[in-house]
Amino acid sequence: MILDKALHDFLIIWATVDPIGTMALFAGLTAKHSAKERIKTAYKTILYAALILTGAIVIGQVLLGAMGISLFSFQIAGGLILFLFGLQMIFSHGTSEEGAQEPRHDIAIFPLAIPATASPGAILAVILITDNHTYSIHEQFITTGSMLAVLGFTLIMLLFSEKIIRVIGMGGASLLTRIMGMILAALSVEFIVEALGLTELISARL
Repeated sequence: MILDKALHDFLIIWATVDPIGTMALFAGLTAKHSAKERIKTAYKTILYAALILTGAIVIGQVLLGAMGISLFSFQIAGGLILFLFGLQMIFSHGTSEEGAQEPRHDIAIFPLAIPATASPGAILAVILITDNHTYSIHEQFITTGSMLAVLGFTLIMLLFSEKIIRVIGMGGASLLTRIMGMILAALSVEFIVEALGLTELISARL
């Protein structure tokens, strides 16, 4: 029973966190960073994502309800933010001047921790599979353990992303960034379409 719950939650969180997609995004965004900076960014990304998802488990459901925010609205907002960042990645020139304009911007927080790792889908998932009206405190601890396990695997993949940079080079990293921007933009549309309940309608027309 415990093993089934842990495996079930692990698979759901894995699908919504998408460690492989996060690794590809991380590789593109940190292409010009030193090895030390990439390692530091990887650990910070996972730490921030863990805090966000743990916070969602503990107070997410209560907080959204108290503020009168529906899960529908939360998913739409997350999709829009993801879309805007995807456009920024596609049309960015990747120049040093851009980095100078935003010296305080920490990519470990945005977009790596949120919305890439602790994505709107992941936040929604952990809130739903720790529903206070359905699951006991013990079961919610199991879900938290599954979430931390997924983030542990994600961290390992981020740390090995340096090897990807060595293989693809700077030009490949720039191309990867733009490709990931297109994927993020498409993924954001999927979030919105799913929230609006149009998935089946679109599938029927394809």
